[in-house]
Amino acid sequence: MIASAFGVLFDGFAYGMLLFLLSVGLSVTLGMMNFVNLAHCSFAMLGGFVTVTLTNDLGWPFLASLPLAFLSAALVSIGLERVLYRRLYGASDLAQCLLTIGIVFVSVAVAAYIYGTIQQPVNLPSYLRGSVAIMGQSLGVYRLFLIGVSIVITAVLVAALEFTRFGAQVRAAVDNQRMARGLGIDVDRVFAVTFALGSGLAGLGGALAIEIVGLDHAFAFTYLIYVLIVVAVGGLGSIAGSFVAASLLGISDMAGKYYFPELGAFLIYFVMVALLMWRPLGLFGRR
Repeated sequence: MIASAFGVLFDGFAYGMLLFLLSVGLSVTLGMMNFVNLAHCSFAMLGGFVTVTLTNDLGWPFLASLPLAFLSAALVSIGLERVLYRRLYGASDLAQCLLTIGIVFVSVAVAAYIYGTIQQPVNLPSYLRGSVAIMGQSLGVYRLFLIGVSIVITAVLVAALEFTRFGAQVRAAVDNQRMARGLGIDVDRVFAVTFALGSGLAGLGGALAIEIVGLDHAFAFTYLIYVLIVVAVGGLGSIAGSFVAASLLGISDMAGKYYFPELGAFLIYFVMVALLMWRPLGLFGRR
C-alpha cells in the first residue's frame, strides 16, 4: 500500500513537472505582459515536432534536439510578436483571444498537413529508458530526468527575474510602462525577450512531453486547458505558484485515475474549483 502510494506520488509529481514546463511560459507572459496568449501550446507543439524531426529523420541525439526545440519556438514567437501580437498589447481580452485561437487553428492544420494525424514517437537514448531502484522503490529514469530539468528551470527563472538587471526591467515595465520608458528602458525589447523566453520554454516542454503524453496534430488544443488551469490556480506571473499548482494538480490527477478511475478524468477540475474558491486569485496571486 505504501509502495503503491509512493509510486502514485512520484508519477503524479513527474506529470506535474511536465505541466509546469508547459505552463510557466504562459504564466510569465500573461501575468507580466497582460496578454492572453491562447496559442501558447502551439509553440509547445512546434518544439515537439522539431525534436521529432531531428531525432527520427536526421538522427540527432535526443538531448541535442532540446536546445533547438527551445530556439525554434522562441524565434517563431519573436516574428509573430513583432507582426501580430504587438499590435494588440493594448486591445481587449476578446481581441487577443480571437487572434491567438486563430493561430491555434492554423498551427493544428499545418501540423496535420505535414505530419498527419497519428501519434509521433521519439527515440530516447538508452540511459533515459527503464527504471532505477531508490530506497527499494522502482522509479522511471525519464521521469527523474524530467523532475530534475523542471527544478533547474525553476531556479534559473526565479534568479533571472528577481536578481538580475533584466528582471528588474521586466518588473518595472509591467508596473508602469510610461515611467519605465522615461527611465530609458526599451519596453518593446523587454516584452519581446520575455515573450520569446516564455514561448521557448513552451517549446522545450513540448519536446519533453512526447515520451509522457505523446504528440499529435491536436496537441495545441488538448493541453491548452491544462495549461490554463495551472496558470489560474498558481496565480498570474508567479513562477513559484505555477510550480506548486502543477505539482498539486499532477498528483491529484494521477491519484484520481489510480484510486478513483470512474472519476479520475474529472478530479483535476474538482481540485481546481476547490482551490480557486479558497484563493480566487490563485495560490500566489496578488491583487
